[in-house]
Amino acid sequence: MASSPLFSMSTMKRDSFVMKTIASNNEFKFNVSNSFYKLPVMSPTLLLTGENSLKWGQNESLLRNRMQCHAVEVKNMPGYPMGKKFELDDVIEAQQFDRETLNAIFEVAKEMENIKKNSPGSQILKDTIRTVEGYSDIIVMRHFESGAAKRAAATAGIPIINAGDGPGQHPTQALLDVYTIEREIGKLDGIRVGLVGDLANGRTVRSLAYLLAEYQDVKIYFVSPDVVKMKDDIKKYLTRRGVEWEESGDLMEVASKCDVVYQTRIQRERFGERIDLYEEARGKYIVDENVLKVMQKHAVVMHPLPRLDEITVDVDADPRAAYFRQAKNGLYIRMALLKLLLVGW
Repeated sequence: MASSPLFSMSTMKRDSFVMKTIASNNEFKFNVSNSFYKLPVMSPTLLLTGENSLKWGQNESLLRNRMQCHAVEVKNMPGYPMGKKFELDDVIEAQQFDRETLNAIFEVAKEMENIKKNSPGSQILKDTIRTVEGYSDIIVMRHFESGAAKRAAATAGIPIINAGDGPGQHPTQALLDVYTIEREIGKLDGIRVGLVGDLANGRTVRSLAYLLAEYQDVKIYFVSPDVVKMKDDIKKYLTRRGVEWEESGDLMEVASKCDVVYQTRIQRERFGERIDLYEEARGKYIVDENVLKVMQKHAVVMHPLPRLDEITVDVDADPRAAYFRQAKNGLYIRMALLKLLLVGW
């Protein structure tokens, strides 16, 4: 939906919902089982904005008019007592999460892995649906401008989840990345992580660097073409937090040392009209069978997906290729966030 206008999901009825574009008033019917990551939780109404929608100045008035909704208090949820309230009102940037909160989110994500479609757990948000049909309870926002989600959160009275704000951040991706590392490597303290590709504009690696700073004895290697090196704000943040980092131009050497090789694509749209810079950057660092040969047996290759040519397809068959498992973990993390933001611990 990256190229779509502003959307409102409404009139949830059993197994389907209607998505209406605010700009054109067109309606599209969807089956729940085939949409939104095939989420086995009957989710509340969502308001989504497209990354390539109207510029913020134009979009702001639409958001202000459309976000006048109220969160609903959920009571007497069978099998899911309210418990402790989730301490975050929105999910905007990775710096919001301390280690204790990360651990708690990951525990809920593990619960979500065990939820079956017709189990009691799959109904944790359904009472909400009956009560607030036609309203929005939570906003999942992707925008092309860095900081757009933060501005929306300052206006909205309901939770905002930042699903990517241009070259700024992508906190839910970072959460599933750290969750994946823990599941694959078995620990988060004492790990070595190589971040590869477009580090200047890559919102996923920026958010991931913030979260990795919550753990002990972590070292991060930055491997990128000169035109897209990691920006100074991340380097300064890591230094303040006592996280060791190093820039390198040698992917093979870094891959031999790391527990995680986190590859990202060089995105054409981040270069504007500077096609020459894009051509200079793309294809310089590729994870292939030669890289796999120098990697440790326990190490993994990760990627936020989709990929272009930065990971060759023959890597897919190697058990250390974790990116498809990584994508699946995104389902559990986002299920956990919906539960935590709307229901609580």
